[in-house]
Amino acid sequence: MVYNIRGQRFQVTEALREYVEKKLNRLEKYFDAPIASEITVTLSVTKGQHTVEVTIPLVGVMLRAEERSDDMYASIDLVVDKLERQIRKHKTKVNRKFRQGSGSKALFREEGSAVSVLEEEDELELVRTKRFTLKPMDVEEAILQMNMIGHNFFVFSNAESKEVSVVYKRSDGKYGLIEQG
Repeated sequence: MVYNIRGQRFQVTEALREYVEKKLNRLEKYFDAPIASEITVTLSVTKGQHTVEVTIPLVGVMLRAEERSDDMYASIDLVVDKLERQIRKHKTKVNRKFRQGSGSKALFREEGSAVSVLEEEDELELVRTKRFTLKPMDVEEAILQMNMIGHNFFVFSNAESKEVSVVYKRSDGKYGLIEQG
């Protein structure tokens, strides 16, 4: 696996780099083929909170997890556990589709791995559907609308790009924008 480990306002030591690689190498057992894409790991410390963010782009799925705690090593352990849960959940979904005659099975290892013992059969239940007309507006107006209704995201028609966009409130209190690519 190829790693891009960087610190944000934080110097990554060789010991931390080795620990991250050792822990993330545990994920290899879940895949038939080695992960060819670059795994991005960002370590940061803000107000005493040690944050680890990991992004693993795969064919057809993007694995991403973020954890924070009072200790960097604990945050690394937590983020790897979260990624393992995501992989098990996605593997279950892929296998369910494969059994029903569609889907791609080649991404995850089938037998002989811890996944087959730990599979989670979570049912994905849609409990509400909303339909509404998207009003063209700029990003600032969308953020104001989102804050006014008290949500942490807001879907709108971007007046500038003429595309559907989403603004969202980040855990650091700032805002993000998702645009159609």
